[in-house]
Amino acid sequence: MRFAVKTRPEHTTWQQMRDVWVAADQLEIFESAWHWDHFYPLTGDMAGPNLEAWTTLAALAQATSRIRVGCQVTGMIYRHPAVLANMAATTDIISGGRLELGIGAGWNEMETAAYGIELYPLKERFDRFDEGVQAIIALLTEKSANFDGQYIKLTDAYCEPKAVQTPHPPIAIGGKGPKRTLRAVAKWAQHWNVIVANPEEWKPLKDVLVQRCEEVGRDVNEITCSVNVRMDPDRPLDDTIAAAAAYGEAGVDLVVINLPLDASPSVLEPLAKALAPLA
Repeated sequence: MRFAVKTRPEHTTWQQMRDVWVAADQLEIFESAWHWDHFYPLTGDMAGPNLEAWTTLAALAQATSRIRVGCQVTGMIYRHPAVLANMAATTDIISGGRLELGIGAGWNEMETAAYGIELYPLKERFDRFDEGVQAIIALLTEKSANFDGQYIKLTDAYCEPKAVQTPHPPIAIGGKGPKRTLRAVAKWAQHWNVIVANPEEWKPLKDVLVQRCEEVGRDVNEITCSVNVRMDPDRPLDDTIAAAAAYGEAGVDLVVINLPLDASPSVLEPLAKALAPLA
């Protein structure tokens, strides 16, 4: 089993988040570090601070040297896929080929209403997501990309320079919808992330992913399956380790530890030592 950490860019400072990622970079048990793509906090005062995802991600890529970096996950509705493809290529270059391209359809009604960003009906949102993923892959892999979708159109479109990783940075799709999300994972992703309550909720979703992969002729073992485990500062660390172990026994490949909001670099070394027997 492999491990990662996730920080919350809400109600925090750039320096605090940077310090945690730099510390994680020095502990080899953590293969990647993640944050989220929102403009408002998800907890506490909604008018409080929340650092923007991709500008911080590029800076964190520069501040680190080993750990893979990603956003869990980028809302497709927030940025045109061609813009996101260029952002991803540049961030992969800055990181020296360490980007994980996390993407999802988007869901936050409060943010979209406040900013005047259209939150399309669910079917259209996923139709746009499917087209967006294909357009991003085309831009990252082809010298001149053309795509004629219902919503996304590319005409002799360039994305230069290309990312360091070939054919493109690994795509991590987040979500648990059995019809649309898991089908998209089977078609295009190298990584599937889902937030569930326990292994019992995860196992049937994995079974659906296996089925979707069979439908498109894909080996499910090509896809990293990850879940998130919350590290609660008010509970013993052993609870976090036990939860991670249970997911490992269920067949999860990667456990992402959601760090507490006020986490400092000092929490990482004890966490790393406690996780080591599970690796």
